[in-house]
Amino acid sequence: MQDKEKPRELEAGAQALSGQLGKTIQRLRKAYNLSLSELAEQSGVAKSIISQIERNETNPTLATIWRLSQALDVSIERFLVSSDEAPFIEKTGKGDTPMLLSDDGKMRLAIIGWLKTVEWLQWYDVQAEPGAVLDSDPHQRGSVENLSVVSGVFEVEVAGVIETVRAGESVRYRCDRPHSIRCISEEPGRAIMVVILKAAVME
Repeated sequence: MQDKEKPRELEAGAQALSGQLGKTIQRLRKAYNLSLSELAEQSGVAKSIISQIERNETNPTLATIWRLSQALDVSIERFLVSSDEAPFIEKTGKGDTPMLLSDDGKMRLAIIGWLKTVEWLQWYDVQAEPGAVLDSDPHQRGSVENLSVVSGVFEVEVAGVIETVRAGESVRYRCDRPHSIRCISEEPGRAIMVVILKAAVME
């Protein structure tokens, strides 16, 4: 009896995965403003196959998934992430929180975001000493950074444009070009930074 049930379980699992994959592909394609024909041309996957995948009418091969992931600029792992909607709680201790340092060592960014989303969404607890500077290279095209200041005063510079941000204020800016964040107050500053690395994941 168990041997007969196993193929059914595998088939059900494959259908669930395919359904989630189809929704993901359709969302990313629309976010990029791509038609089925354009995605087919960029990926090398037939338009009819992409349409069937989006409608959950076929189980694509790994090669097909790889081609689509390359065309949509996301990892296969992100495509294949399960869609378990059961509630969960995941707690991270201070010692388990990764920390980044600016080149001058005066600005610390605790990675408080979910590591499974780092390819497209990141958020940080930023603590800066007076005079701290964080210089960043451009991220992927269309990326956006958000800085909400909790205490102190920060200065954000993007492509020669400078904006001052004080406690209680937030600033949003394109980060697909060189950008800098400076703590210009006499006291230490603290902020929450959220980085949307790929506009394609947004509805």
